[in-house]
Amino acid sequence: MDFSLNEQEKMLQNLAKDFAEKQVAPRAAEIDRTGEFPLDLVEEMGKRGFRGLPYPVEYGGGGAGYVGFILTLEQICRASMTVGAIVSVNTVSEEGIFRFGNEEQKKRLLTPLAKGELLGGIGFTEPDTGSDPRMVKTVARRSGKGWVINGQKIFMSMASLLDLVLLFARREDADDLNAFIVESKSKGFAVQEVLETMGLRGLGASIVNLDDVYVPQGNLIGKEGQGFDILLDAISVERMSVAVQAVGVAQAALDLSIDYAKQRQAQGRPIARMQAIQQPLAEMASRIEAARWLVYRTAFLRDQGQDIQYESSMAKLFASQVAVEVTRLAMQIHGAYGTMKSLPVERLYRDAKMTEIYVGISEVHRSIIANKLLR
Repeated sequence: MDFSLNEQEKMLQNLAKDFAEKQVAPRAAEIDRTGEFPLDLVEEMGKRGFRGLPYPVEYGGGGAGYVGFILTLEQICRASMTVGAIVSVNTVSEEGIFRFGNEEQKKRLLTPLAKGELLGGIGFTEPDTGSDPRMVKTVARRSGKGWVINGQKIFMSMASLLDLVLLFARREDADDLNAFIVESKSKGFAVQEVLETMGLRGLGASIVNLDDVYVPQGNLIGKEGQGFDILLDAISVERMSVAVQAVGVAQAALDLSIDYAKQRQAQGRPIARMQAIQQPLAEMASRIEAARWLVYRTAFLRDQGQDIQYESSMAKLFASQVAVEVTRLAMQIHGAYGTMKSLPVERLYRDAKMTEIYVGISEVHRSIIANKLLR
């Protein structure tokens, strides 16, 4: 692997950094405080091509690959993890269609998603599901030339504003899953409640009811019974995305800590000159860099066409732990100021914890990694 970025990657990184600093960062505290979905920023990211970066130009994408996607996402998440997470969630539906959809589906469904004309999401988790597909109670039964879906999904991000959902349902009288693209405007698709979470506020995690939702046969992704394979493949990219969200949050916490340590005076000198402050700063920087390159390597492997289920779990597990520890240390460095809601550290601390929870808790990823090691 070449550890240097090419000119296109550097340019994309700088464009994302400029957008994040000028348009996202000034809104981050407001998004967290109000919990309101930043639709205008989402539309702007679509115009800039940030919502289809990994995919070929022929399908409306940016052709930047997964490394380019990760570089962009990291910069956005340094300003607001919520805004970055919106791009991540949208990519899951794109990934499912790109990897398993037929040519007609790629043209009809992937292209408008990648161009930023439509917003996509994922519907898998249910109140009793966890990570076990056998526990999925949402059922799809054949009806005419399509399918009718009944069930309930929980923690569906952006549900109130989604256009399309990559939704997983158990086939009637079978234990396996199908993957469908479901339009949110379909009759019977209803958001029951938008949930409030400690972090990632504004992402709009919701409970969604599915009552006799009709899906045409043309929106079945992949083959019948292939749903769990599609889920594992598509969600591996989201896990990689969560890992880089953790890196972005951790880097933001380190940047704030360095600035604060230089300015804060104690005993007549900046606290940055004290070993008690220098030691955690060095630890924070080292851990962030290790997490960053673990994520970059995962993106590189995906660009080589490799399966990254193992690598994405490892990256998410490690990077999320780094984010939690780094933001904890940032809180310690800031002291009482770190607890104030008027300053960013408190928000970063809450967002960091979310990276250990969503898209699979750390314990699930330890099991995935261990199973691969022992296989």
